[in-house]
Order: sequence, then structure tokens, then C-alpha cells
Amino acid sequence: MARKPKIERFNENVLAKYQIYNSIFMTLPFDTITNTGVLLPLFKDVCEKGYNKHKNPTEIVERFFKLYQENPSEKEKHDLLFRFIQYIERQVVLFDAIEDAAFPTVNNMDGRGTLRSIKEEAQAKGQLGELKEYLKRFKIRPTLTAHPTQFYPGTVLGIIHDLDTAIRANDLSKIKKLLAQLGKTAFFKKEKPTPYDEAVSLIWYLENVFYHSASAIYNYVHENIFEGEDFDNDLINLGFWPGGDRDGNPFVTTETTLKVAKRLRKTVLINYYRDMRNLKRRITFGNLQDKIAVLETALYDNFYYAKTAEPLSVDTLMNGLLEIKEELIAEHQSLFLEELQDIINKVKIFGFHFATLDIRQDSRVHHKVLTNIVEKTNELGLRIFPENYLSLSEEEQIDVLTKVEGKLDPSVFDEDITRATVESIYAIKTIQANNGERAANRYIISNNGNELNVLETFAMIRLCDWNMPTVDVIPLFETVPDLKVADKVMETLYSNPVYMAHLKRRGMKQTIMLGFSDGTKDGGYLMANWGIFKAKEALTEVSRKYDVKVVFFDGRGGPPARGGGNTNQFYASLGPTVEDEEIQLTVQGQTISSNFGTLDSCQYNLEQLLGAGVENELTNNEANLFSVENKQTMQELADISYQTYVDFKNHPKFLSYLEHMSTLKYYGKANIGSRPSKRNKSATLDFGDLRAIPFVGSWSQLKQNVPGFYGVGTALQSFEDKGEFEKVVTLYKESPFFRALIANSMMSLTKSFFELTAYMKEDSEYGAFWDVIHDEYLLTKRLLFKLTGYTELMQNEPAGKASIDIRENIVLPLLTIQQYALKKIQDIHRSKDTDASNLEIYEKMVTRSLFGNINASRNSA
Repeated sequence: MARKPKIERFNENVLAKYQIYNSIFMTLPFDTITNTGVLLPLFKDVCEKGYNKHKNPTEIVERFFKLYQENPSEKEKHDLLFRFIQYIERQVVLFDAIEDAAFPTVNNMDGRGTLRSIKEEAQAKGQLGELKEYLKRFKIRPTLTAHPTQFYPGTVLGIIHDLDTAIRANDLSKIKKLLAQLGKTAFFKKEKPTPYDEAVSLIWYLENVFYHSASAIYNYVHENIFEGEDFDNDLINLGFWPGGDRDGNPFVTTETTLKVAKRLRKTVLINYYRDMRNLKRRITFGNLQDKIAVLETALYDNFYYAKTAEPLSVDTLMNGLLEIKEELIAEHQSLFLEELQDIINKVKIFGFHFATLDIRQDSRVHHKVLTNIVEKTNELGLRIFPENYLSLSEEEQIDVLTKVEGKLDPSVFDEDITRATVESIYAIKTIQANNGERAANRYIISNNGNELNVLETFAMIRLCDWNMPTVDVIPLFETVPDLKVADKVMETLYSNPVYMAHLKRRGMKQTIMLGFSDGTKDGGYLMANWGIFKAKEALTEVSRKYDVKVVFFDGRGGPPARGGGNTNQFYASLGPTVEDEEIQLTVQGQTISSNFGTLDSCQYNLEQLLGAGVENELTNNEANLFSVENKQTMQELADISYQTYVDFKNHPKFLSYLEHMSTLKYYGKANIGSRPSKRNKSATLDFGDLRAIPFVGSWSQLKQNVPGFYGVGTALQSFEDKGEFEKVVTLYKESPFFRALIANSMMSLTKSFFELTAYMKEDSEYGAFWDVIHDEYLLTKRLLFKLTGYTELMQNEPAGKASIDIRENIVLPLLTIQQYALKKIQDIHRSKDTDASNLEIYEKMVTRSLFGNINASRNSA
């Protein structure tokens, strides 16, 4: 029987089930307020009709109370609105669980980009040999970050997991109980999580999802592509930032870093121990059970840190497993070899570290720290730096940093940040000694703008008793100006004999991180993506010139505005002018749970990343090259878009609009992440101190999604006005890269709903500014239709659009409540009302409504 279209599979397995289970959920009694579940659909109906009649959120809420409540008190109104928020949060979870359960049915698990498809296509084209050679060196590295958009406590994650299982089994009785449990379980945290709490939450995904999905992929490649032949490539590396990312997070300490590394090691050893126990139940013959028992005991003693335990190394474990394998093949007809090989492959992938713990700090902090180191060591007469170092030119300082020698003692420094930075480097050495070099071997410098930033960090590492460090220094270029000079910075470093000697010891490999989030915040959507693409081309060229293998690590968020959207399509479109032997990217917020939260979705999305790399390498990616004309068109679009966005940022109402009309300041009150929502503690709002997540997230909560489209429409219009729109059409037809950008921008438009905030156009202070945003939205939408030939947004992805539409529909009442509360807050401030109790209630209402909106978007930040 022919497979049904994806949209039909979605409607049958997601939409229909949601309607059934939601009707059950709405009738469950959770509270003392009568008929909350009955009233919510009525409120939603009032919202939909109200926006169709161009009513504002305040009018809609008041209309609802007039229709369905008899003269309620203010307290009764507030209580019911909070109860609506509680219900809607749980409706989002229900929809998530249903969509996750239907994932393998809705998505083609053997379709394009999956391993089976990759292998069959290579066989058909006679490229199996080339595929094997590429897979011997190609890697992917998803890096889990603790950015504050994934807030579900462990109790809720457990319910989601169990709901997924019950829904797959159509176990209505269990689903009903779990929905009741969901209704009573708290969603929000009274206190901010610590960085260690965040690490534990994300280790749950490593232990329960990535451990199984990544190894399943490796096993398939080993058995079906390499036909059981060993190949020296772990293929999938995992990265981890919680506990190591110090950038702007004063709560990450050296103790935290060491504690997280210890937890990662313990968790992976426990997983090996479980697998070893299962293996012992199968291999019950010869003397192999005794050999397995020795490894099983050693694992148990080591993850519980038994005082009598002999320290177990990854080499000892691997050698023991290989010895068992050899005997199993030679004497026992390879019985249960597949189960044994699975553990061997896992040890190859995860070692004793599970995921590489990256350390990250801001270049401006490093500069401050190094200045303090120079002053303190000179004061102590240690003669590490010349007395006049701080007055030297940049070139002279680079010369000193290249040759500097000595050993720093963290305890001699009075400044906390200096002591902590030096301690963090010593912590890397400790983690490597305990968990292996792969456990922590990367130091990332955010806001990197020049070679001095890199050499200051490199010098500090060497001064921590580490003359030949086994750690990679990774500059992170984020702003548009930094991206433009990135290749010049790296050429200077490649020309530095001491740094080049370091690269030779590290296998002539240089990892460079590029920041999509801050790039978009700084330069707008088109310029950020185009600027990063051009930087990658220039960095590839200069690295090849010096025989350095460059690896790009992309700092991507969930939504298109932060480099997200369809990432696999993006990577498949890059072409031969960008080095492609590894795909490294950050995964954060709800994107972790939505793309990698279940075994099916995790395996599918990891395979898609592998498929993107293979497609870019083995297909005729010369077709991805830009012609001279297309490159000119792309550059002109980016330049116009950039200037439009910069002018928008410079609008006198830009910052105050965000501060007073959006949810920006409420992110810090939501207790969903350990990191402060801005980089300094000043009372005034400064654009440079704004973090990308609350910045993009606030536009998302407003349903305006500015960073994902602003400037695109104006750029397209410039070609239309000149009568040269056909040039853009040609670019769209011939460039997969540009098509990927346009598709992702369309997603931003799809998630916009300007009727929600249309009341702002009547505002005496911000009305004209709202019109500026709305006009660009309408312009972009019109011209994207003209460019693509579509009559509706995301026309080519009906199932994806249907998912977005349902989610947006679920949270429409929640958005209405949020805007109602924001308007009340604005009115209180403007009237200088002294009733602080009402102000506190409305601020809590805004904060609580953040959660459901964030999760419904699945990639809002």
C-alpha cells in the first residue's frame, strides 16, 4: 500500500489524538475552581472571534468575563486567568508527548538523509568506497548548552516520557492517570537552578537518549556500511557546556566544573555497568563469564569510587572487551557478538567522559584577568612579564605573550575573577587526568575580535604549568565586524611560530566558533548568515594555505533568528568552498527536547546531520557554488538588509519599546536558567549587554519575530524597485544556501501574529514604531510569496506548518492573558498607581505565561 502523504499521517496520528486526549484532559478536576476546563474553550473562542473583529487583549478578556461570569471580583478574575495558564502549559506538554510518540510514523525513518538512504544512494551511484573513506574522517558534534529556555523540572520530563510510551500503546487508562498527575505537578521553579542543576537535567538526555541513539547509528555504520570491519573514527562526539560555560555566568565555579565532570564520568560508567550485566546474561559459556564479571566489578567499584578499587582506565576496559571478542570469535562461533560489539562501540564513542566539557569565557574578561596577572606578578617580583608590558603596543604585547614562561599560583591573586580563571585552566588538567583528554580539551573565547584575544588566553594556559597544553584554543567570532576580520586574525596566528608549533602538536587542526545568535542580534538575519558564510569561505582558504584543517563550530540557537530552523538543509547547501569534515553546533533550550528528546527523534536528527555532511561531500556540490552574478546579488541583499536593520536598531524607541512593551525584563524573573539575562547589573538597558536569548525570545513572545525577517523585505524591494527582481529569482533557483535562508525566514513569519499587538499602534509613544515593524512584516511576506510562487507561508512543508498552527492555536489564550497583563502594568506605571499588590499580580502573570509560550514554539530562543 502506498505510504500516505506526511500531512495525512500528521493529521491522523497527532491532530486527531490530541483532540481526543485533550477532551479527556479538560474534564479532569484539578482544583477548587468550578468548570475551569469547560471555561477555557469558551475563552479561546472569545479570543479567536475577538482578533477577527480587531479587538485588543484587554477588550477580549473583559468580554469573556462579561459573557461567562457574574460580576466576578478582581481576585476571582486573576485566579481564573492563572488557572487558564496552568491548563494551557499542560496542553502544550500533552501535544509534545503526542507528537513525540507519532514521530516515527509521521517522519520517514528510512527517508532522505537517513543512514539507509545514504547507503543505498551511494551503492546506486557506485560511491560506496568514497562513502566509507569519508566516514573514516567525518564527524558530527552536537553540543548541549544550558541556555535558559528549557525549564521543565525532572518530574515533568518523566511524565512526558511516560505519556509518550502510553500514547504509543494507546493505553487510555494510563494516559488518564498521567494527565491527572500532569495537572497536579508544579511546572515552575521558585528558585533559579544552579549550573550543576542544569548539568544534571541535561545529563538525563545523555544517559537516556544519546547513549542509545548515537551507538545505534555507529552500530549501523559499522555493520552495514563497513560490514563489521573496524574503522578508526568515533563518528559522533558529544559536547557539553553546563558547568564549563563561564561567559557571563558568575555562578559557574571551578568546583562546579569538577563536579560536573565527575557526574559525567559516573553516569557513563553506570550505563556501561548495566550493559555489562545484560551481556553476562547472554554469554554464559566458557570462561568468558568470569572475564565479563571482572570488568563488571571494576565498573561498579569505579563509579561508586570504592576505596579498595583499582582505578579503571578506558584502555583497560577496551582491552578487556577486545580480549572477550577475540575468544568469542575464535571459540564460540561469534555467538552474541553483536551485543558485545555494541558495548565496544559505546566505549569508543563515549570513553570515560561521556561528553566533552567545554570551558568558555569572554575575551574582555581575559584581558582584565591578564592585566591583573601582569600587575600582581610584577608586584611579587616574579619577572614573568616586563615591567612596562601594559604600556607596550599590541604587536609588542603579542611578542611577549608568545615567549612568556612561568608558573601561576591561583592562591596569590586577590581578584576573584583572576583566581577563578586560573583555577579553571588547572581544572582542565585535573579532568583530563581523571576522565581522559577528550573529557575537557577545548577553551572557547567568546567575543573574539583579534589575535591578541587568542594569545592572551594561550599564554594564560601555558602559564598554568602547561608548556605543551593538550587543549585547543577556540576563538568565537560573533559580531559582523569581527566576522569580517576573522581570516586576517587567523592568518596572523598561523604565521606565529609558537602558535603554529602548538597546532602541529594538535594534529594541524584549528576549531573556530561562529556565533549565529549574536551575529543576528548585531547585524540582522541576512547579513548574519551571509557574513558567516563568507567568513567560513575566507577562513577555509587561509587555513588551506597554511595546511591547517579548519573545523567550524556553529553557535546556533533554536529559531531561524538564532541560526536554527532547518539546520540539516543548511549544512547540505554549503558547497566545496567551505571545509566540511566536521559539523559542530550548539543545541539548546527546547530544541534539545524537541529534536533529541526521544530515541526516535534523536536518531533521526543525528542521521540527518550525518546525511547533510555526506550529501555536501558526495553529491555534485559544485552546483552549490555561487556564480559571480548570484554572489553579487546575495551581497547586495545582505548589505541593504544590514543597513535597514541597523537603522531599525538606532530608532530612538527601539530599546525602550523592548523594555516597556515586551517581556524582556521578565526572563530574569522566570528562574529558568542560572545565567543572568544581561551581562551587567546596571539599571539602564544597554544593547551591547543584552543576551541573544531574551532578546530573540522577547520578540517571539510578542509574536513579532523581528530578528528572523527584519530587513529581508526591504532588501527584496530594492530589486523590485529597480526592475531587477529576476536576479533574486535566479539566486533562489540556483542557490540551495539562499533557499535554506528563505525557508527559515518563512518559519519566523509563520510564527508571527501581529493582531495580538495591534492595539500598540494606537499608543501615543510607540504606535509609529509598531507600524515600522508591521510594515516590514507585510512587505517581507508579500515579496517572499512573489519570490517563491507560494500563496501561503511554508506551503512546501504542510506538516511542519500544521504543527506550528496547532501550537500557536493552543497558546492563543495564553498570549492574550500575557498581553492583557502587560497592558495593565503599562497603565499602572503611566497612571503612577501606588497599588503595588496588583502590579505584583500582573508581573507574576506575565512571568508565568512565558513558560507555555516558550515550549509551544519548541525553538523560540
